[in-house]
Amino acid sequence: MKKNILAQAIAIALMASPLAASASEAELLKRLNKLAAEVEQLKVELAATRQKTDTVEKRQDALAAAPAAPATSAVVMTAATATAPSGATPAAAPVSAVATASPATMLGPNTVLSSYGEVNYTRPRNDSSKSQADVARAVIGITHRFDEKTKMVAEFEWEHAVTSASDQGESEVEQLYVEREFNNGLRAKGGLFLIPAGLLNTNHEPTAYYGVYRNFVETAIIPSTWREAGLGLSQSLDNGLTWDTGLTTGFDLGKWDAASTEGRTSPLGSIHQEGQFAKSHDLSVFGALNWRGVPGLLLGGSVFTGKIGQKTPDFPAQDARLTVWDLHARYTPGKWDLSALYARGAISNTEALNQTFAGQPTPVPSSFYGWYTQAAYQLWKSSDYTLTPFARYERFNTANSYAAMPPGLGVATGPNEGVWTVGANFNIGEGVVLKADYQKFKVDTTRDRFDLGLGYAF
Repeated sequence: MKKNILAQAIAIALMASPLAASASEAELLKRLNKLAAEVEQLKVELAATRQKTDTVEKRQDALAAAPAAPATSAVVMTAATATAPSGATPAAAPVSAVATASPATMLGPNTVLSSYGEVNYTRPRNDSSKSQADVARAVIGITHRFDEKTKMVAEFEWEHAVTSASDQGESEVEQLYVEREFNNGLRAKGGLFLIPAGLLNTNHEPTAYYGVYRNFVETAIIPSTWREAGLGLSQSLDNGLTWDTGLTTGFDLGKWDAASTEGRTSPLGSIHQEGQFAKSHDLSVFGALNWRGVPGLLLGGSVFTGKIGQKTPDFPAQDARLTVWDLHARYTPGKWDLSALYARGAISNTEALNQTFAGQPTPVPSSFYGWYTQAAYQLWKSSDYTLTPFARYERFNTANSYAAMPPGLGVATGPNEGVWTVGANFNIGEGVVLKADYQKFKVDTTRDRFDLGLGYAF
């Protein structure tokens, strides 16, 4: 700036030189004095400007150095962190964060937005006129971390595209709980959360399992996605063992509709409460153990039990008790992905209730079970593309037995249905999957079908 002022002064002096030849020496001296005064004024203004700039910069530095309040509105799009014990690859996506807390107070993103969804197409082998496409589900999840040990988890789901009184769609809260972590990895949570049963229930995103649809055993016997309201404790130990236990709401046998076939499709799915004005006179307990002490190997099991009569007045099965348990294993050596599961449920003290259902097609079963084995192999991988063919065989019976009934009132047990599912998952990156499979039913061959699916998760 000083150089510019001096240059201007010199330029003016040079322009004035022709005049100097004809002007008197006194006039020339007067002009030079005036020019010098103007230069001094410019210097004063420049110094003032610099002082203001320095003041502003000091204020900015002071504000930047001051401690900031913890962020409450940071939002990120992040990768799913849960493993996928029943399927292909865990969902993931690039991470980007917007943080408003200072580095001294911010331990990580405060709020995480997640989502998954799927669109499916089914074409029955014997009757193509029944082909249909369905936006099976769309889910939005929010996880907010209040501090390094306390978080809130929520998931909101819409099923079958449209939700109204006259449509088959549903809108529901799939999870809503708060979790607090203590020392030694001990965690406690309260609210509406998923029951740790089987391989699928807690890892049910479309990128986390093989096939267009979730397997029958973990939907008909274990009613995935199965959640209850209550309290839970869990801990992961250094030896690879993880345990879960808790006290929650249970099922309501008073919801059983013997005139409907819903109980044959899924006994527990027809009487679940899902946290909606859930009857809670009779609570249930659950426990689960999972061991991952060998790389690539998962061994585990779970049990859930509780009375389901809910002390409903004049209900003939007030002492009915449900117990459902499973054993599961998964092994992923190299490019292979091998898994197996057995699940079984029992409902006691149903004799008097079933007598009131005499003549109805769907009394309450006293036992139901299912199992499956599955093998998948990563056949091809190039850049972000992965092709994984798989085959699964499952066998299940939703009405394996009934409590003793008076002569003439007995009901035939259900069939031991067997289903082969053969297909492939084609993953695009880690968050998108295309699926195709063919399902062959052993008993009810009218259900044989071709399926196509598109799913995502992040």
